[in-house]
Amino acid sequence: MELSSLTIRNFRNLASLDVAIPSSGVVVIGDNGQGKTNLLEAIYYLVLFRSLRGAKDRELVRFGEAGFFVAGDAKPRVTAGYEINHRYKKVTVNGTEVKKLSSAVGLVVAVALSPADRVIVEGGPSMRRRYLDVLLSLSNPQYLAALTELRAAMKQRNAALKRGNATEAQAFDRPVATAGARVADTRHRWAVEWRSRFVELCTSMGESSEPGMVYSSRHWTPDGGPESIEENLKLRIERDLRRATTTVGPHRDDLLLTLGERETRRFGSAGQQRTAAIALRLLEAQALSESHDTAPIALFDDVFAELDESRQERLLLLIKESLPGQAIITAPRDAEVPAVLFERPRWRMTGGKIEQ
Repeated sequence: MELSSLTIRNFRNLASLDVAIPSSGVVVIGDNGQGKTNLLEAIYYLVLFRSLRGAKDRELVRFGEAGFFVAGDAKPRVTAGYEINHRYKKVTVNGTEVKKLSSAVGLVVAVALSPADRVIVEGGPSMRRRYLDVLLSLSNPQYLAALTELRAAMKQRNAALKRGNATEAQAFDRPVATAGARVADTRHRWAVEWRSRFVELCTSMGESSEPGMVYSSRHWTPDGGPESIEENLKLRIERDLRRATTTVGPHRDDLLLTLGERETRRFGSAGQQRTAAIALRLLEAQALSESHDTAPIALFDDVFAELDESRQERLLLLIKESLPGQAIITAPRDAEVPAVLFERPRWRMTGGKIEQ
């Protein structure tokens, strides 16, 4: 997949950008705080129509402006805009406004890598669930539908719990269990399918301990199906009423990453956690390549800065295999970009503006 042009208006510190992007991509050099990461975030907004860094839409609007607008030509042309006053988000595909955002999710496909990805490994289970939700939503439309159904049912059940109405809350046990089982099963099958590749990637980057990856669920089993979740919902209704929230379901599960027999999150070094995070991103790239039959756009945000020369070389080989297409690479200095990547044109960013 390639992005041939990009238009940005009032997105974070990017007031106005109109650029054509070469098919190979570009290297963007600039000091910290000049807008390099914002540029990558604007591109990624066209993938999921939400912030790459978890910010609310209103927080993406340039200070003092009424809204933002981002457009990219990737065959199709996809645009996204947001107005603060009306809290209105508009997404178009080839000039036609979409009725449901889910119908436009994944038309632009990209994978973002940065040192901040380490939080996927060192953070709590919610970080790894989000990783799975994004990857599977982009690669599997049925998963996105199940996840949407689960969240809608959970919202209704939690509202009833907050009102203290057990009977009303339990009316949503079956919808939560049915959609939840589909979500958990898809996550589980993905972890089984890609575990060996995860091990291979970690080992290729120099990890000597035996890596592991397994989907861990408290309330669902592959054999139990929806019934296992529904039974647990019934058993814990009193606890849910006390806490005014649903405590059973795939929103409590985890993608467990290990080294040897120990959890990487708790016992892995910073370097080991970074290696696992990079491996997860490369898995994401390969999974999306298979599901879309094209390599995703690679967004590298200062990804090589913390790696020694040996690890840089290993990562470059893996990138060539997993992300062979268009790449937008950012770094504060030329020296922090491997020479082989400078085959691409170079831009300089200052104060949210680009000099080509």
